[in-house]
Amino acid sequence: MKTVALLHPGEMGAAIGACLRGRGLRVVWASAGRSAATRSRANAAGMEDLGTLERALGVADVVLSVCPPHGALALAREVAGHGFNGVYIDANAISPGTVRNIARVVEAAEAAFVDGGIIGPPPIPGATSRIYLSGGRARDIAAVFAGSNLEAIPLEGAAGAASALKACYAAWTKGATALLAAIRALATHERVEAALLEEWKRSQPELPKRSEVVTAQARKAWRWIGEMEEIAASFEAAGLPGGFHLAAADLYRRLEGFKDGTAAPALAEVTAAFRRGAPRRKTASGVRRKSSKQREEQAHSTTRFKFGTAALKRDAAKRLRSLKRD
Repeated sequence: MKTVALLHPGEMGAAIGACLRGRGLRVVWASAGRSAATRSRANAAGMEDLGTLERALGVADVVLSVCPPHGALALAREVAGHGFNGVYIDANAISPGTVRNIARVVEAAEAAFVDGGIIGPPPIPGATSRIYLSGGRARDIAAVFAGSNLEAIPLEGAAGAASALKACYAAWTKGATALLAAIRALATHERVEAALLEEWKRSQPELPKRSEVVTAQARKAWRWIGEMEEIAASFEAAGLPGGFHLAAADLYRRLEGFKDGTAAPALAEVTAAFRRGAPRRKTASGVRRKSSKQREEQAHSTTRFKFGTAALKRDAAKRLRSLKRD
């Protein structure tokens, strides 16, 4: 395994590409349809631009997929459609169920599949992260990263184990970030924030600072919407309620306006964005969808004693069915 096609070099992917380059591997990518920012990251990481996906796959022994969760399955299908039959590593923040769907797509094209779950920041010099690997070639792929800033840890178990670990880890870290920030928003709305912070200092001294972590993450919160939905699907598939992380997805969706900002917003800006809600999106017919508040008001106008739990369960079930269909 001497040549890796990395798809696509975002902040994390470019850092991994640099790690692989440091190990002496040839790292290629396809710039067709990618942004100027992506090109800049790839060039800085020393990656070789082959222009098109077809050309990149033509020289690659390994494909490493690092993309937003909602694009993971489509990318795998595209790669399989080109007849790639090397080793395909999916290192995206997706549910075990989605991983298994991707494995079927990849293996139908006679490629080997390895499941990867990345924990930690982009592995630049001075910052180490872990990639957990599972599946038949996990140990072979772990050896590719040996001695780099990205520590590769093979797990026992089939494809899905690495992504399950990643989902469990992010369910707490990113889920708690959303929950604590939402609590601050509620406390501000009810004018008890100062009292809450004083109580936290006495009984939960780590929480005041922890509740402000969202400000540093707001500019990339858009990446976590799909991840929270995948985590919710993971919980539902295990017979557990997924509503916690569907709510986290909704909160992160409300921060999309901070994407690509030049500076971290203040906490007050974040909590204000939470309370404003996500922009209403148009349906295929061009008619704006009703907000959750409008839907709730409509439900209350026709039937008494309708609470939000049933609505959350219905929404989670729809998302789970959609993921299963994919």
